[in-house]
Amino acid sequence: MKNIIGKVVEVNTGTVEEVLSKHSCNSIQAELDGFVGDRHRSLSRAAWKGDKQPEGTIRRNERQWSAMSIEEIFDMAEKMDLKEALTASTLSVNLCFEGIAQLSLLPKGTILKFSSGAELMVEEYNPPCSEMSKKIADTFSTHSGNPLTKGAFSKAAKYTRGLVGVVEVVGKISVGDEVEVKVYQPPVWMSKFTKVSK
Repeated sequence: MKNIIGKVVEVNTGTVEEVLSKHSCNSIQAELDGFVGDRHRSLSRAAWKGDKQPEGTIRRNERQWSAMSIEEIFDMAEKMDLKEALTASTLSVNLCFEGIAQLSLLPKGTILKFSSGAELMVEEYNPPCSEMSKKIADTFSTHSGNPLTKGAFSKAAKYTRGLVGVVEVVGKISVGDEVEVKVYQPPVWMSKFTKVSK
């Protein structure tokens, strides 16, 4: 598959106090434990209710960064008929890209490579949460004047909420940077095996 080329249009970071939002900045430094200055920076995290492990279990942090595409954001804003502009910072997302329309569908193992040499690896899709859906319903209005339901965002953001992942190689990521998307492809030798041994 041919690599995809996109562009960084928004860079955001959030402190511990900024739980459901982040603030814009011109650039961010990616280190092996995450983005400098961001509340999700860590090599480990505590599992939450409904996670893969029992709540409170200390596990590897596979959510060092989050990203969405501007195309996905525009699509969900249109579905909700929003009067005000919806941004990645409002949605508490670190990075927003242009030119990667179906970012949320990129598979685990995909690499996002930047001009500084920084590389991010995709871990998983980032499903919409009820807290963000409530925030959007409470703070946004519609062109029609009809109030948003508490679940409007969760419905509009289904399969387009973006991705989370880890830092693979350190480096600086800035607004305007080009990003090369190396979509994960299973090794050729794997195609020889159609079934997993039980």
